[in-house]
Amino acid sequence: MNYPIPKEIRAAVAILQSAGFEAYLVGGCVRDLLLKQQPKDWDITTSARPDKIQELFPDSFYENKFGTVGVSTKSDDLALRTIEITPYRVEGKYSDKRHPDEVRFTDNLEDDLARRDFTINAMALTLIGGLAPSYKIIDPFNGQSDIKARIIRAVGDPRERFAEDALRIIRAVRLAAELGFQTEEHTVGALCQSALLLAHIAKERMRDEFSKTIMTKQPSQGLEALREYGILKIFLPEIEEGYGVGQNKHHIYTVWEHNVRSVDYAARERWPLEVRLGALFHDIGKPRSKFGDGPDSTFYNHEIIGARMTQKIMERLRYPAQVAAKVTKLVRYHLFYYNVDEVSESSVRRLIAKVGAQDMEDLIRVRMCDRIGSGVPKAEPYKLRHFRFLVEKLQRDPVSVRMLKINGDRIKELTGLPQGLNVGWILHALLDEVLEDPSDNNAEYLERRAKELAALSENELRVLAEVGKNKKIGLEEEEVAKIKKRHWVK
Repeated sequence: MNYPIPKEIRAAVAILQSAGFEAYLVGGCVRDLLLKQQPKDWDITTSARPDKIQELFPDSFYENKFGTVGVSTKSDDLALRTIEITPYRVEGKYSDKRHPDEVRFTDNLEDDLARRDFTINAMALTLIGGLAPSYKIIDPFNGQSDIKARIIRAVGDPRERFAEDALRIIRAVRLAAELGFQTEEHTVGALCQSALLLAHIAKERMRDEFSKTIMTKQPSQGLEALREYGILKIFLPEIEEGYGVGQNKHHIYTVWEHNVRSVDYAARERWPLEVRLGALFHDIGKPRSKFGDGPDSTFYNHEIIGARMTQKIMERLRYPAQVAAKVTKLVRYHLFYYNVDEVSESSVRRLIAKVGAQDMEDLIRVRMCDRIGSGVPKAEPYKLRHFRFLVEKLQRDPVSVRMLKINGDRIKELTGLPQGLNVGWILHALLDEVLEDPSDNNAEYLERRAKELAALSENELRVLAEVGKNKKIGLEEEEVAKIKKRHWVK
């Protein structure tokens, strides 16, 4: 098979080989190549020590205790401007359950592969030959077989692998969800037994793996596994509170089922992380606000309770402040009211002011996720389309004299006219000219024309103003009609 390996990677491998060293692509990039997917990262491992790597690659840097040398390539591709090359190595104990206490270099590739997490990540691939290279895969732990069987399996004893680096517990779930694989039973058993080790892991690291899980094609697979394996209760117990909690006559699913179905819809639409988190957390406050049971149970103020819970979760997992604020806001306002004949423009303006114009589209997306998560067939019914129309209409600048690069005060100053009809007529007459030729909307031209218009009789000025008013009304109606057509509303 001819693997699509970038020229920068091929060149680095060739330089190492020509100097008499072994050099292999290793880890996730090999897995992705075998899956016929575009690798996100390219890692090279070699029999050369860091000092030799730096001799071969003068434009490089070495600033860590793990032997990894960063090689600058000056590639046009940003992802390939720095290549990481690491010597074969073995690792000592992991006292902090995350990093090895010591790293020792070795001459044996298989020793290096044995320290890796999962069989599908413990393969190496090298290029043999020049212009038309052939490829050799080193696979001591049967990673290729596990790829074919679509299985996540730990290298060696899974309990040892998870004891070395507890973050692998969440990574196993994330990889299974990302690739659509199943986790092998002994690895699952070790996951469940080792879950408490996550207490040793930095919240940022768990957050990153969790976010990657949410960004998969079907987040519910990863979320269900995190819950089933007892992992969710360790770092995100609030979302698990909805498991088995029934709702009322408006819902056919439990709170948990509703939330995971909602985030799956966001994933299906390929919406960003903030929308997916908003969809997952939007009803997180329901278990704590539930009153009564059965079809008439209520969840008053669950959006307020949920927003407080979301804020604490986002702070605990150390999401960036901007992301945390947005997700909290999406949860807080996801219950906005939008009946066509009952929603006024002023109420929509108030909502836009609270949420922020830039986040209104994502708020509507969370509402669509909420609908699909409830089991209804249509994400965007007429009334939600009409609400979207109102939001767009109210966010655009209307056709008015406010568009002009001159105002009434400046006209009074230039012409000596008192405040009155004449000033308003001049503004509308100027608007007519600008609507006809937008290039006229500059201060120099408008000031000169204002003086000329001020010299006209009241009757002449009124006629010109009426033309401007009528044109403004017509264009405003035309623009609103375009927005209605875009959203299929009347």
